Amino acid sequence: MRVFAKNNILSLAAAGMLLLTGAAHAQDKAASLDQLLQMMKDSKVRESKEHQQREAEFLREKNQRASLLANAEKTRDQEEARSAQLEATYEQQDQQIKTLRGQLDERMGSLKELFGHLKTASGDLQANLKNSLVSLQYPGREEFANELSKKMDNETSLPTIEEIERLIYEIQRETVEAGKVVRFNAKVAFGDGEQSEQAVVRIGNYGVVSDGQYLFFSSGSDTLAVPRMQPKGLPDPAGLENATDGFVKVGVDPTLPLGGEIMQILVNRPDLKERVSQGGLVGYIILFGLGGIGLLLIIWRFVALSAIEAKVNKQLKSNKANTNNPLGRVLKVAEDNPGIDGESLELKLEEAVLKERPHIESGLNMIKIISMVAPLMGLLGTVTGMIQTFQAITDFGAGDPKLMAGGISTALVTTVQGLVVAIPTVFMHTILSGKAKRIVHVLDEQSAGIIAEKAENN
Repeated sequence: MRVFAKNNILSLAAAGMLLLTGAAHAQDKAASLDQLLQMMKDSKVRESKEHQQREAEFLREKNQRASLLANAEKTRDQEEARSAQLEATYEQQDQQIKTLRGQLDERMGSLKELFGHLKTASGDLQANLKNSLVSLQYPGREEFANELSKKMDNETSLPTIEEIERLIYEIQRETVEAGKVVRFNAKVAFGDGEQSEQAVVRIGNYGVVSDGQYLFFSSGSDTLAVPRMQPKGLPDPAGLENATDGFVKVGVDPTLPLGGEIMQILVNRPDLKERVSQGGLVGYIILFGLGGIGLLLIIWRFVALSAIEAKVNKQLKSNKANTNNPLGRVLKVAEDNPGIDGESLELKLEEAVLKERPHIESGLNMIKIISMVAPLMGLLGTVTGMIQTFQAITDFGAGDPKLMAGGISTALVTTVQGLVVAIPTVFMHTILSGKAKRIVHVLDEQSAGIIAEKAENN
């Protein structure tokens, strides 16, 4: 029996150990069974207290949530009541507005159409004054137009008689001043950022000049600007500034109040120097390398062939051979061999003519080569420029057609430069070749005549 009781106690102890494994790890191990039972009792009491605390906390949170829910429902009911009240007020006020508008329309009668026209006129005047050069001479008109336009858009106020009269006056003044050429003082901004007030001449609503320069106008600004370069191809504006009456040629830009797009195009259009620089290294080689060498060769050969031709013509009129020209040297061969037979004389004359040909045709082949190489160099520059343009399009996209067109235009400059060198070079090569051929023809003709004369004598 003692053994059985002891075994039961051990079994209970083992079960207790399994249930309180977490507590056994947190506390010291029991030294005896009594201590183990006491530890189980303490653990049960502690767990009971924790459960009581959790239940109390849960009940407290539940009561708090119930209070919040009650407050939210109360707020909802209040807001619903307020919303219904506001809807009723809105409907009442909307009905009052409709009634008042009806009364307003009834009292205005035919004036309603008049105010509609005034509203349109004030809006048009506001837009016109913003882009008007006349406003530089008469400042403050834009503020009046803006205030009048706001008043016309407001249903609670009406324009006064004075405002209506000034509206009509400003419309008429804008029309009259747009057809005048007037001198007045205005602010002018220079390229370095400095500003000064100086005399300017306004050409209607499409041009402003000062100190012999065309000026730009920015929409909505009270300052004129001097462009970085003057527009190309326009008459000198100094004539207009110095004129007192009569007609004077001057350039105007219809788009000047909107930014002057036409004048911008003329300003940005490259001149001859800029076009030459757009060709780059290949362009400089074509113009100053091939073109320069070709020009020197053409001048040299033209002068030389002209001198030879003059001497040959002079020799044709003389009975005595002069060795300062090719024909004289050929005739000298015939004079030095009076007793030689016809065949030998023919060979000697042919040899003399062949000796003269290189001197006469010297440099002509080089001119021909330049006329052929120049367009090829231009084509090389164009292909190189096109490659660069398409590479830029690949890198940055083709969102701006002007940028792409400008790149292609720049690439074609070298082709133009090559043609500019090649065309006159080909033309001059033809003229010089004709001169050389005529001289050689004279030598051949005279040689044949000498041989024929020799044959007749024999």
